[in-house]
Amino acid sequence: MPNNSNSMRGRRAPKGVLPRLIRTVFEFYPVLLPITLGCILVNAIVSSMPSIFMQNVISVVDDTYQTGDWSLASGKIFSLLTILITMYIISLIANVCYTQLMAYITQGTLAKLRQKMFDHMQDLPIRYFDTHSHGDIMSFYTNDIDTLRQMISQSLPQIMISGVTLLSVFCIMMYYSILLALVVVCGVVLMTFVARYVSSHSSKFFLRQQITIAKAEGFMEEMMTGQKVIKVFCHEEGAKADFDKVNEELFENARNGNRYANILMPLLGNIGNVMYVVVALVGGFLLLSGAPNVSISGMAFNISIVVPFLNMTKQFAGAIGQVSNQINMVIMGLAGAHRIFVLLDEEPETDEGYVTLVNARVDEDGTITECPERTNVWAWKHPHHDGTVTYTRLEGDVRFFDVDFAYVPGKTVLHDISLYAKPGQKVAFVGSTGAGKTTITNLINRFYDIADGKIRYDGININKIKKADLRHSLGIVLQDTNLFTGTVMENIRYGNLDASDEECIGAARLAGADDFIRRLPDGYNTMLTGNGANLSQGQRQLLAIARAAVADPPVMIMDEATSSIDTHTEAIVQRGMDALMRGRTTFVIAHRLSTVQNANAIMVLDHGRIIERGTHEDLIKLKGTYYQLYTGALELD
Repeated sequence: MPNNSNSMRGRRAPKGVLPRLIRTVFEFYPVLLPITLGCILVNAIVSSMPSIFMQNVISVVDDTYQTGDWSLASGKIFSLLTILITMYIISLIANVCYTQLMAYITQGTLAKLRQKMFDHMQDLPIRYFDTHSHGDIMSFYTNDIDTLRQMISQSLPQIMISGVTLLSVFCIMMYYSILLALVVVCGVVLMTFVARYVSSHSSKFFLRQQITIAKAEGFMEEMMTGQKVIKVFCHEEGAKADFDKVNEELFENARNGNRYANILMPLLGNIGNVMYVVVALVGGFLLLSGAPNVSISGMAFNISIVVPFLNMTKQFAGAIGQVSNQINMVIMGLAGAHRIFVLLDEEPETDEGYVTLVNARVDEDGTITECPERTNVWAWKHPHHDGTVTYTRLEGDVRFFDVDFAYVPGKTVLHDISLYAKPGQKVAFVGSTGAGKTTITNLINRFYDIADGKIRYDGININKIKKADLRHSLGIVLQDTNLFTGTVMENIRYGNLDASDEECIGAARLAGADDFIRRLPDGYNTMLTGNGANLSQGQRQLLAIARAAVADPPVMIMDEATSSIDTHTEAIVQRGMDALMRGRTTFVIAHRLSTVQNANAIMVLDHGRIIERGTHEDLIKLKGTYYQLYTGALELD
């Protein structure tokens, strides 16, 4: 399947990702986030105070050495020590608070993002799932979300702490000596240039890494699903070779990203060491030369400035090193956030419908009125521009008028389709694979919208009907059965969440599933997992039919519903299906012609066109394509 995420290959995450992520976190926690940032700010400011403490201690010792009054010096040092201990206690409290709050905010943000993605995914059109692999979509919820965990909880707070520390220390440096501060600034400019150069190269590989991880997960999901096919055709070695290619691509992207990222810390560390030596040399030269001190404070240049300055230089270089150390996680986190926001920015399924399905009551004079209670009578509530409302009883009359459709613009797959199904009629579609049978049924429930023509449901253009109400009136049994983790009873009730146990059992009997269900270890309470892996394909199909039956819709769509059932089981199911279809408009996609001989109309399709139509007897007399299919001269492929 095509994957739109591959179009991002080689690109860097857009610059607006980080501000958007911060806005998103703030929207989730508008009160806790500012409190947490305040604690981080306090912790960062306090961490830069030892430099001032060191300068004051050296000044006290220097003054005392000249005066000889050591008792006074001990008192001043004790006062300074008390202040320092107090500040460290404040810093400890702030640190504990922000780490605990950040853990809560991080996990809460990830949970809310997963919820937001899942809710948005429910609103995406079927077309999105047709063009993206399931493994790639799963990667949004696992790998991409996980990259945000360390970024939000550790990397961003550490960068903020380091940033505030850098600003605080720089201000202290300027206060003591502008000349030595400029020496440090030169070193910082060099470190910034190196960090920017290296991170610009690593970021593009980290984004590619996220994309190839999703690609690898999609490949593995596909291989696990197709294990039986792989083993039947002895394609194990071929599967290994294909995986090696995907894995090698992931390895190369991860290696290149980490190659650049891992070299950053040694480079910055050594630049910091050189900067320390240069500051020591310049400070020593200024001390020996007796040069005047240029500073905001106006203090004379002496040893009490040089020693703390050296400590501040190490602290400054260390803060920059801490920032660079987090660049890996920030880049990976931004790459994951970019993919998440791409998903959230996908256009949801549009629905401009305004006609709704309501419970109704039919009076003796034929007037239809809306009512709150369930009456087993449904009506279309159609509001008009003049403020009036009309009600049309739901009958199941479906008509196509000159319908054209294309999955991709310019490549029409249905041409000038016109047909009708009156209430209670059974319409069958026959044709080879790709003829357009399933596409027609996908248009009835508006999984896709037509390019030209009209489809009317009980005389109403289906574009005017709300999609949820339209689909609520339809029952569908697909060729590919999907069962969910839960009991058999819960899977049947999926068709109607308000159905009682008795109604679910009745639907199972109607579908011919009750007999095998009761033979299961726990009957209707048997737990199903892995898409019903503990059931046969035929049993899974019977449950799907029962699920459609419990919904009790006026229109049924059977997409080769008996294709996976053996001949003996088919006879049982066919009786149930006949009972289920009685009184309902039914569209049947035929896999076996024996299942559609009693249809009111049979449509023979070829390359998106209806080439023959009529009853079984009419088409046999015509001796065309249907006759050749029925007699075996042609086969459905």
